[in-house]
Amino acid sequence: MRTRPIFAGGLVAAAAAVAVGLAAAHADPLPLAPASTPIKHLVVIFDENESFDHYFGTYPNATNPAGQPRFTAKDGTPSVNGLDPTLLTNNPNSFPPQRLDRSEAVTCSQNHGYGAEQNAFDGGLMDKFPEFTAGGSCGPRGKSIVMDYYDGNTVTGLWNLAQNFAMSDNSFGTNFGPSTVGAVNLISGQTHGTDVPTSSGVENNTIIGDPQPKLDDCANPGGVQLSGKNVGDLMNTHNVSWGWFQGGFKPTSVDATGKATCNSSHPNVANATIRDYVQHHEPFQYYASTANIHHLPPTSTAMIGSSDQANHQYDLSDFDAALSSGHLPSVSFLKAAAFEDGHPSNSDPLDEQHFVARTLNALEQSPEWASTAVVIAYDDSDGWYDHVMSPITSPSAATSDALNGAGKCGNVPAGSTAYPDRCGYGPRQPLLVVSPYAKTNYVDHALTDQTSVLKFIEDNWQLGRVGDQSFDARAGSIGNMFDFNPEAKRAPKVFLDPETGLVVKTPPNGSPSGNPSATPTATPTSTSTTVTTTVGGTVDSDYDPPADAKDDPAAAAYTVGGTTTSGAPAKLKLKCTTSGSGKKFTVNCTATGTDAKAKGIAVRFRIAKGASILATTRTTLSRGRAKATLKAKKALKGKYTLRIAVTSKTGVTGIAQSIRL
Repeated sequence: MRTRPIFAGGLVAAAAAVAVGLAAAHADPLPLAPASTPIKHLVVIFDENESFDHYFGTYPNATNPAGQPRFTAKDGTPSVNGLDPTLLTNNPNSFPPQRLDRSEAVTCSQNHGYGAEQNAFDGGLMDKFPEFTAGGSCGPRGKSIVMDYYDGNTVTGLWNLAQNFAMSDNSFGTNFGPSTVGAVNLISGQTHGTDVPTSSGVENNTIIGDPQPKLDDCANPGGVQLSGKNVGDLMNTHNVSWGWFQGGFKPTSVDATGKATCNSSHPNVANATIRDYVQHHEPFQYYASTANIHHLPPTSTAMIGSSDQANHQYDLSDFDAALSSGHLPSVSFLKAAAFEDGHPSNSDPLDEQHFVARTLNALEQSPEWASTAVVIAYDDSDGWYDHVMSPITSPSAATSDALNGAGKCGNVPAGSTAYPDRCGYGPRQPLLVVSPYAKTNYVDHALTDQTSVLKFIEDNWQLGRVGDQSFDARAGSIGNMFDFNPEAKRAPKVFLDPETGLVVKTPPNGSPSGNPSATPTATPTSTSTTVTTTVGGTVDSDYDPPADAKDDPAAAAYTVGGTTTSGAPAKLKLKCTTSGSGKKFTVNCTATGTDAKAKGIAVRFRIAKGASILATTRTTLSRGRAKATLKAKKALKGKYTLRIAVTSKTGVTGIAQSIRL
C-alpha cells in the first residue's frame, strides 16, 4: 500500500471528515453501571504481536549498556518462568535466543499463521521456530531473529509497570493464529460462525487468519461477517457504557454516497509512513449488531459510550474527548494507530511505549483513576519464540491443524460436537494489570487466556456468558492480580516518560495524553494548522522539497509567516534555532499564534540524512516554548535535514528544513 510520507517538505494536517446521513435517534447518555468490584472503569489496551519470552524472557535482569535507559529491579522482585541459562546457551532450537538491542527496535514480522505456530511447537518440544515461524525477509539475522528477545533497556516502560503493578507469566492466546483470531476471541470467545465456509483466512466457517470485515467501508472487498453474540451485545442489554477506540478510525474523506475512506498515517521511529487504521484489528466490525459501517462519529461527546449512530465504534481522539470531559465509559478497548500498536515491521516497542505511557499518564491524572483498571494484553505472539508449551484445552482435527501431525492438534474426543479450527491455547503472551487495586510487584502464575479479560468484564458487570461454545465459560480468572481488600494499601500512581520508559515524579511537562489524532494525507483545508521555522546556522536557499510535495498546494506553507496559504491566521507558528556541534545539538523553539499556549502539544525533532534518522527526540510545548537536545551516534558536519512534527488535538503537522551543521 502506498502512502504519502508525512514529511513532504510542507504541511500535512487534519482535514475534517463529513458524515453523510441523519444521526440516529438516541437516548440520554448511560448512567454509570453498577459493578461488583471497586472497578467502575476498565480500559483494555490491546497491543500487537508479542510472545512473553520476546518481551519478558530475562525479567527482571537487564543488560544495561551505556547510553540506554537503565533498569534495576526492586528488592524482592519475583522471578518469572523465562529464559534460564540452559535455554539461552543450550536451546533445543537450531539457534539460541539473543538479545535485541534498543537500536534494533524495528524488526521484521514473523510467520504467525494458525498452522505455522502449531508446527513450531512440534508436539510440545518447542524446537521448530526457525523452521516454521521465522519471517521471510529479516535481514542479516535471517531465521535466527525469531528466537530473539528484548530486555528492560528497550521494553523499559512495561518492565517498570510490572515492577509497580501486576503481570502474568502464564497467560496464552485463546487459539493459535494471527490478529483477527485474538481480537475476536477477546470480545466473544468465538471465532466460528462466518457467513462463508471457506475463504482467505477462513476454514470450516471458522476464522483462522486475517480476513477483512465485510461490514466496514474502509476494509478491502471480499470480507466476512460473523453471527452470534459478542460482549458489546451483552453490555448493551445491561446498559453498560462501552466503546472500541482505534487510531485512524475517523475517515479522511466521505463520498457522496456516504462511504468512508480511512487513509490517515503517521511515521514510526524508523521514519516509515504507516497507515493508521488496520481493518482486521477491529473485531466489532465483523458483527452486524456492533458495526459502524460508515465510521460515523458520535453525535456528541456526552454520547460516547452510549448507543447512537457511532454504535460504540470510535476513533482514539474520541477516547481523549470522553476522558477529558468526564464521560469515560465503563469499558473501553483501545487499539493504537498502526505505527504505535507494537506490531513488528510497522511498529516497535519504542513507539508502543509512547502510546502506553501517554495513555496511562492521562488516566492517572483523571478523577476516574481511583476506580479504574487498565489491562495491557496482546492479540497474538507474531510467531516469536516462547519456550512454554500451552495446555491444549480445545483440540481440533481440521486440515490446517498440525501440532501433533497433519490434521491433528490434540486429541478430539469421540463424538465431539466442538467447532473445528479453534485449537488452543496458543502461544504465551504478556498480560499486565495497572490499577490502584492491582497487587504491586506481583507475578501471577494462574492459567489465563485472552477470554479471561472477557470473563472479567462479564463478571464485573454481571452480564452472563456469550454462550454457543464461547471460551469465556472455561477461562481462568485475572482476579489474582487484584487486591480488593478494603484494608489493603492501594498501588500508587506511576508516571512514565514516553521516550525512555523510566518512572518520573510527574508526567513529562505536566502534559495530558496527546493520543495522535487521525492525520489525513489529503490536501489540508484553509483552517489547517501552520508551522513555520527559522533554523539557526545556514539555511540553504536552494532547498528542494521531496518530489511528492511539489504538487501539494500546502508544500510552501512553511515559508509563510503566520498565515496559511489561503491567508487564514495560523494557529501555531514556531521559530526555532539550533546550536551545538559534533554529536550534540540543541533545538530551541518559540511559539506564537492562537494555539501557542495550548496544553498537550507534542513536538518531535529529527536530524536526517536522506532516509536515515541520525538523531531524534521529543518534548512538549510549555508556555509557548519547546527545547530539546538531540544526540547522534557520530559527529555530524555538513548538510542535513531538520524535521519537526507537531502533534495537537487537530492532528500532526510536519515540516522539513535543510540545515548545515
